[in-house]
Order: sequence, then structure tokens, then C-alpha cells
Amino acid sequence: MTWEKTRFPAPGAAQFEADGLRWLSGAPGGARAAQVVDVSPGRLTLELIRSTAPDSHSARAFGAALARTHAAGAEYFGYIPGHTPGYMGQAPLPPEPSPAERLGWGEFYATHRVLPFLHTAVDQHRIGPAGARTIERVTQRLIDGELDHDQPAAVDGVARLHGDLWNGNVLWDADAGGEAVLIDPTAHGGHAETDLAMLHLFGQQHLADILRGYQDVSPLAAGWQDRIDLHQLNPLLVHTVLFGGSYADAAVAAARPYA
Repeated sequence: MTWEKTRFPAPGAAQFEADGLRWLSGAPGGARAAQVVDVSPGRLTLELIRSTAPDSHSARAFGAALARTHAAGAEYFGYIPGHTPGYMGQAPLPPEPSPAERLGWGEFYATHRVLPFLHTAVDQHRIGPAGARTIERVTQRLIDGELDHDQPAAVDGVARLHGDLWNGNVLWDADAGGEAVLIDPTAHGGHAETDLAMLHLFGQQHLADILRGYQDVSPLAAGWQDRIDLHQLNPLLVHTVLFGGSYADAAVAAARPYA
């Protein structure tokens, strides 16, 4: 059985998502991604997942598999599989860096994941001058390399990310013993802690088990708990652009400790 998705911000976003799912599926021993059955402009057909609630065993197994997905790597920070423009939810991503740029993580994160959405939020009058200055101070520190930090142990350089790994984008397959299945990716090359920070952002009942499974395979770098807000800055700004409201205050609050 299959399921069709037709709600996309642009027709090409269906291909972007399909390319991301296939790229994630290519990670040896990695987390399962929903199988792409067919894709056309504005339409994506996937295998149907009959969802259930996770238990601690399936959550720990997912954490281990996610660590292997991250360890499969990417060519450079900002790499996007395929040849179509990227999206995070309904928000378009800025163009990926050219391979020749080979940005470090901090510069990539600042210039391709934080500043574009900050500028849009300011133009929308959702973040004021004081909040913008706080976030801009963080981006300058990122660009200068002051906030760079190690990847988890199994990642050599750049991690292969889902990119929008909130709780709703992980299904648990009732027909496969509760195995985790990834959907709706914003797949790209980045820092593995970004995916883990997204799992923290909107709540995951079995997050502790996921992290235990992850660290069984790929121990996290020292101080990772202190960087969760930093890695949540991008999704909070995306939500500010899309929805406004309290997300703007949350984005500024997340930036403040690093300013």
C-alpha cells in the first residue's frame, strides 16, 4: 500500500524530498527512511507506514541507526542531494554553498541557516532591533569559528543529516516491530548535533533511550548538552518566519547564551 503527499511549497519540493529520502536510505546500517514509490512535480508517493507508539527498545535501536546515518557523511557542509532547491517545511532554503567554498561548520550555519531567516523575520517585523543584534553577535562568533565543536565520534568531518528531525517526522512502523521510519527530510550535510537538538525541541517521549542508543555507536562530544540551544536557533527562526508568535522570543532567548 502507498500514501501520496501533495502539499508542497513548490512543485520541485517533491523531488527535493524524494532525493533526501533516497540519500538517507543509502547510509549503511542507518535509520530507515520511507521508501519512495514515485515522484512527479508536486506529488510524492511513499510506502504506507502503519504507525504505532515506540517503546524503549525501538527508541534505542533508532538512536543507534541514526548515529550510523550521521556517520555515512556528506561531501561538505550545506551539501544537498539532487538538483532541486531545498525547503525546511514550507520555507525555502538559501542556495547551497558551492563545493569550492568548503565552509567550516560555523560559517555555513551562520550564513546559510541563521542569517537568511533572521533577515526575513526582521523584514516581517517579527524580530526587533535588539533581538536581531543579539542573534547577529552569535552569527559573528560562528563565522569567526569561536563556536565550532567536534562531531560525535563516528562522524568524520560532515554528518549526513535528516535536517528537520522533530518528533512528527519519525514514524514507528507497527508492522516492523516499532522500527523508526524517517519522513519529510530537509536532508543536507551538517553537524550531527543539529538533528539531536531538533529531537529535543518539540518533545520525544523516549529521547533518553534514543540518546543511549546513539552513544552506544557514536559518543557525543563533551559539552553537547550546552549547545542544544545553539543548534535549535535555525529551526526556531524558520518557525518565526512561518508562524511568528512566541517563536521569535524563543529564537532570541536561544541565541542569548552564545552572544
